[in-house]
Amino acid sequence: MELVHDPTVLRLEQERIFRHAWQYVARREEIAERGSFLATQAGDAPVVLTRDEEGELRAFLNVCRHRGSLVCEGSGRRATLQCPYHAWTYGLDGRLVAAPRLAREGGNDASELGLVPVQVDTWGPFVFVNPDLGAGLLSDHLGDVPERIAAAGVDVDALRFLQRWEWEVEGNWKISAENFLECYHCPVAHPGFSSVMDVSPERYLLEVEGNRMTQHGPPRPEPTGGYDLTGEVERGQFHLLFPGTLINVMPGRPNISIGPIRPLSTERTYRFLDYLVADDADPAWIEEALEFDRQVGAEDSRLIARVQAGVRSGLVPDGRLLPESEQLVAHFQSLVVDALA
Repeated sequence: MELVHDPTVLRLEQERIFRHAWQYVARREEIAERGSFLATQAGDAPVVLTRDEEGELRAFLNVCRHRGSLVCEGSGRRATLQCPYHAWTYGLDGRLVAAPRLAREGGNDASELGLVPVQVDTWGPFVFVNPDLGAGLLSDHLGDVPERIAAAGVDVDALRFLQRWEWEVEGNWKISAENFLECYHCPVAHPGFSSVMDVSPERYLLEVEGNRMTQHGPPRPEPTGGYDLTGEVERGQFHLLFPGTLINVMPGRPNISIGPIRPLSTERTYRFLDYLVADDADPAWIEEALEFDRQVGAEDSRLIARVQAGVRSGLVPDGRLLPESEQLVAHFQSLVVDALA
């Protein structure tokens, strides 16, 4: 139980998991123009994305090499990035281009004081970063998820962005991930979802492949309530890429939602989802789909808070997992334990 309320464990998770993992942070259109920048986070690592004057997408730790201040906030367009503490100024390629008194007082080589780079790569319209320059490729991290989504009839490059939904959950990040990784709770806790999706264990299938944990299944033959599931996409698919990138496709018109699970503290987790749909999707269908997803998200937030409150007591030292229905949860826990060990 200490794994969900001990600050020491969270520090280890940040150091040994999130600082070595690919994480979704932005859409490519947010950083499309030359001279643009976007401050974001990868776990507890502050990151800034830039599009330099040559049009190259770059990413750096958003930490000044002088005294460690955050260099920038928000997003926009600039020729340089200037730390507001002592005006150390960096090019969009990360080079230190100006630092008051540095040359006068000596003792430092400006060529060695650029922003620290991190890995950055894209899949379709989606931007991922990894603070570990020695980690593997994004394509290896994604595995066959892009192919699965394309085979379902979703061309991610043809979708249009709808909106970003941001919220915080009153629970440890692992409880949030584990809640996502099973639909054993769906018939009881998600009556709306279960009225349109077939969540029976015979048809709602679970898969594990390395860092990918996947659930997929069809709509009910005669769905009730919810929203219209007719369209090119015949089955839902819901992926978690360890440690916390969630990718969801619902049946119906081409659609996707994607976002991170990001720890804020031992008992609080930040979430966002970017929603994209087919360009010609009906506005009424979009509104129904968003409301449907919000309802499921609100139900999950309450569930996670209840689990956090229960395990916080520490009075029941061990839980139990069903070997089939909760196999993704067991795999996730093994990945966490392996990383910490």
